[in-house]
Amino acid sequence: MSLAISPALRDALERWLAHLAALNDASDHTVAAYRGDVAQFLDFLARHHGGAAGMAQLRAVDSRDLRAWMAQARASGRGARSLARALSALKGFVRWLAEREDDFDPTAILSARAPKHQRPLPRPLDEDAARAVTEAISDDRAEAWVRARDSAVVVLLYGCGLRISEALGLTGRDAGAATTPGATLRITGKGGKERMVPVLPAAAEAVASYLRQCPWPMEPDAPLFRGLRGGALNPRLVTRAMEGVRLRLGLPATATPHALRHSFATHLLSRGGDLRAIQELLGHANLSTTQIYTAVDAARLMEVYRDAHPRAREG
Repeated sequence: MSLAISPALRDALERWLAHLAALNDASDHTVAAYRGDVAQFLDFLARHHGGAAGMAQLRAVDSRDLRAWMAQARASGRGARSLARALSALKGFVRWLAEREDDFDPTAILSARAPKHQRPLPRPLDEDAARAVTEAISDDRAEAWVRARDSAVVVLLYGCGLRISEALGLTGRDAGAATTPGATLRITGKGGKERMVPVLPAAAEAVASYLRQCPWPMEPDAPLFRGLRGGALNPRLVTRAMEGVRLRLGLPATATPHALRHSFATHLLSRGGDLRAIQELLGHANLSTTQIYTAVDAARLMEVYRDAHPRAREG
């Protein structure tokens, strides 16, 4: 972290980040990104005004300071999306700080507008590719129970729209629901938000097959999905399995574990699924996050049109 930040402000930043990690369930990656974003702004503030950035300098921030910071960041090659994330981190920090510091008015920072950016569309797999991934996820040389485990994980990602952290966060206590078609799984998502997700027959069958072959006892508090030594399955191993099946099936680099969650949402929508129901299944806090899949569906429709319509081919 920059030495141009006063000890008091540096301590406040670390306490905010600890708060995010403890109460908001922020990942290590998110915490590191937010630390860098806020520290970069405070470093700019110090250089902009001279001297170490402290509480007094942060209290005095106005719209001109923020415009100068964003202009300097853009001039150095920072993209609009990245800058919008940095501003969001800064707003989170000063909002937290204002609740703990007397006479701290965060209005100038909270009212700042991020540069406009176009959110990239999710890249789902088509239905045949998604199905092929679930059937061929593991290398044939792997042990039978490992193949069954990997298959069960990706079927949950695609069949229930889970994030990889959510699937690997399941425990032995969830085994009964996970192996019962039509039952519901209680999933803890981002920010500790819970949602109920129905278990499809294919998912129940895949998890049941894994549990029959798993060599480790399934205790209530133990992880449902185990590594070779019996500990919790490392998400990196699922990513590697996806990399392997991607090469075997000739799929694009966008075929990641998270792409299966995108595929779940896109395929539901294309078959007439209700947008608000999909929002609930995915655990999105805002409908606008789910609405991105309507753009994906429209984009895929246009691809089909361009490929199949004779007038489109003439153009």
